[in-house]
Amino acid sequence: MAALQSSSSNTTHSSAPLAHIVFFTLNEPSEASREKLIDGCKRHLDNHDGLTFFGVGVNAPEYDRDVNDRDYDVALHLVFATAKDQDAYQTDPRHLEFLKECKPLWKKVRVFDSSLK
Repeated sequence: MAALQSSSSNTTHSSAPLAHIVFFTLNEPSEASREKLIDGCKRHLDNHDGLTFFGVGVNAPEYDRDVNDRDYDVALHLVFATAKDQDAYQTDPRHLEFLKECKPLWKKVRVFDSSLK
Protein backbone atom coordinates (compact mmCIF):
# COMPACT_ATOMS: atom_id res chain seq x y z
CA MET A 1 0.00 0.00 0.00
CA ALA A 2 1.44 3.35 -0.99
CA ALA A 3 1.71 6.02 1.66
CA LEU A 4 1.74 9.77 1.52
CA GLN A 5 5.17 10.97 2.53
CA SER A 6 6.43 14.38 3.39
CA SER A 7 9.39 15.92 1.67
CA SER A 8 11.05 19.26 2.03
CA SER A 9 10.93 21.71 -0.82
CA ASN A 10 14.24 22.69 -2.26
CA THR A 11 15.17 26.30 -1.63
CA THR A 12 15.01 27.24 -5.33
CA HIS A 13 11.23 26.74 -5.43
CA SER A 14 10.32 27.40 -1.79
CA SER A 15 8.58 30.70 -2.52
CA ALA A 16 6.75 29.63 -5.71
CA PRO A 17 3.12 28.48 -5.52
CA LEU A 18 2.85 24.71 -5.34
CA ALA A 19 0.08 22.49 -6.72
CA HIS A 20 -0.36 19.27 -4.74
CA ILE A 21 -2.60 16.85 -6.66
CA VAL A 22 -3.47 13.46 -5.20
CA PHE A 23 -5.23 10.61 -6.99
CA PHE A 24 -6.74 7.87 -4.82
CA THR A 25 -7.73 4.39 -6.02
CA LEU A 26 -10.06 2.88 -3.45
CA ASN A 27 -10.10 -0.63 -2.06
CA GLU A 28 -13.87 -0.65 -2.58
CA PRO A 29 -14.87 1.78 -5.36
CA SER A 30 -18.40 2.24 -3.99
CA GLU A 31 -20.33 5.47 -3.61
CA ALA A 32 -20.11 5.08 0.19
CA SER A 33 -16.30 4.76 0.10
CA ARG A 34 -15.96 7.73 -2.24
CA GLU A 35 -18.15 9.88 -0.01
CA LYS A 36 -16.27 8.82 3.14
CA LEU A 37 -12.93 9.83 1.58
CA ILE A 38 -14.34 13.10 0.24
CA ASP A 39 -15.76 13.92 3.66
CA GLY A 40 -12.39 13.15 5.27
CA CYS A 41 -10.64 15.46 2.80
CA LYS A 42 -13.11 18.27 3.48
CA ARG A 43 -12.86 17.93 7.28
CA HIS A 44 -9.09 17.54 7.57
CA LEU A 45 -7.43 19.05 4.50
CA ASP A 46 -9.25 22.32 3.75
CA ASN A 47 -8.45 25.67 5.38
CA HIS A 48 -4.76 25.08 6.08
CA ASP A 49 -2.37 28.03 6.36
CA GLY A 50 -1.13 29.05 2.92
CA LEU A 51 -3.81 27.09 1.04
CA THR A 52 -5.14 29.16 -1.87
CA PHE A 53 -7.30 26.48 -3.54
CA PHE A 54 -9.02 23.33 -2.29
CA GLY A 55 -11.00 20.93 -4.45
CA VAL A 56 -11.96 17.28 -4.14
CA GLY A 57 -14.08 15.17 -6.46
CA VAL A 58 -14.63 11.92 -8.26
CA ASN A 59 -13.47 10.53 -11.56
CA ALA A 60 -15.78 12.08 -14.19
CA PRO A 61 -17.17 9.21 -16.30
CA GLU A 62 -18.36 11.60 -19.02
CA TYR A 63 -14.71 12.29 -19.88
CA ASP A 64 -13.77 8.79 -21.02
CA ARG A 65 -11.30 9.79 -23.75
CA ASP A 66 -8.10 8.11 -24.93
CA VAL A 67 -5.98 10.83 -23.30
CA ASN A 68 -7.67 10.58 -19.88
CA ASP A 69 -6.04 8.51 -17.16
CA ARG A 70 -9.01 6.77 -15.52
CA ASP A 71 -7.01 4.85 -12.88
CA TYR A 72 -8.42 6.62 -9.81
CA ASP A 73 -11.65 7.09 -7.89
CA VAL A 74 -11.15 10.37 -6.00
CA ALA A 75 -8.91 13.34 -6.82
CA LEU A 76 -7.72 15.97 -4.35
CA HIS A 77 -6.47 19.33 -5.70
CA LEU A 78 -4.62 21.70 -3.38
CA VAL A 79 -2.69 24.81 -4.29
CA PHE A 80 -0.41 26.38 -1.69
CA ALA A 81 0.92 29.93 -1.81
CA THR A 82 4.44 28.55 -1.38
CA ALA A 83 6.14 25.17 -1.25
CA LYS A 84 7.02 25.93 2.37
CA ASP A 85 3.28 26.10 3.15
CA GLN A 86 2.88 22.64 1.63
CA ASP A 87 5.82 21.36 3.67
CA ALA A 88 4.14 22.61 6.88
CA TYR A 89 0.85 21.00 5.81
CA GLN A 90 2.53 17.60 5.49
CA THR A 91 3.26 17.45 9.23
CA ASP A 92 0.18 19.33 10.43
CA PRO A 93 -1.86 17.30 12.97
CA ARG A 94 -5.01 17.60 10.81
CA HIS A 95 -3.20 16.06 7.82
CA LEU A 96 -1.82 13.28 10.02
CA GLU A 97 -5.34 12.61 11.37
CA PHE A 98 -6.60 12.39 7.77
CA LEU A 99 -3.98 9.74 7.03
CA LYS A 100 -4.89 7.76 10.13
CA GLU A 101 -8.61 7.91 9.40
CA CYS A 102 -8.69 7.53 5.62
CA LYS A 103 -5.64 5.48 4.61
CA PRO A 104 -7.55 2.19 5.06
CA LEU A 105 -9.93 3.32 2.30
CA TRP A 106 -7.38 3.31 -0.52
CA LYS A 107 -5.24 0.66 -2.19
CA LYS A 108 -3.18 3.11 -4.23
CA VAL A 109 -2.32 6.79 -4.04
CA ARG A 110 -0.41 8.89 -6.57
CA VAL A 111 0.86 12.36 -5.73
CA PHE A 112 1.85 15.01 -8.25
CA ASP A 113 3.55 18.16 -6.92
CA SER A 114 4.20 21.01 -9.33
CA SER A 115 5.94 24.35 -8.85
CA LEU A 116 3.66 26.86 -10.53
CA LYS A 117 4.93 29.65 -12.73
